[in-house]
Amino acid sequence: MMFQQIFKPKKQSPTQIKGSLVEDNAIKYLQAKKLKLVTRNFTGRQGEIDLIMKDRDIFVFIEVRLRKSSAYGLAVETVTPAKQAKIIKTATLYLQKNNLTDKVACRFDVIATNSIDNAKNLQYCWIPNAFQLENY
Repeated sequence: MMFQQIFKPKKQSPTQIKGSLVEDNAIKYLQAKKLKLVTRNFTGRQGEIDLIMKDRDIFVFIEVRLRKSSAYGLAVETVTPAKQAKIIKTATLYLQKNNLTDKVACRFDVIATNSIDNAKNLQYCWIPNAFQLENY
């Protein structure tokens, strides 16, 4: 009984469920564009990287964004300079942990959707190379 309590899966909030669904669909979308999934939800002290994929020999660190409505702006606009800095720091940690620093090329992409009303027909806005390491 105690074993089940310790390893019982965490219950996800409705927001987390939607986020996972959007990430799942983003993976499928990007795989159709020939990217290969390396890992998802890599977490470091500075934050989390939603998806790490490879585009040929390039490591691609991807922020997935969802906005229910565009009334207050588009989903891609929510990747602020502060968020970009956290992603870059977390990506640096990933590269260090995997002994890849100075060995691989990388880029930072954003993929966003502004609605989740119909999960089967999500419209994605994919911005390859959305921001640069040189900015930080």
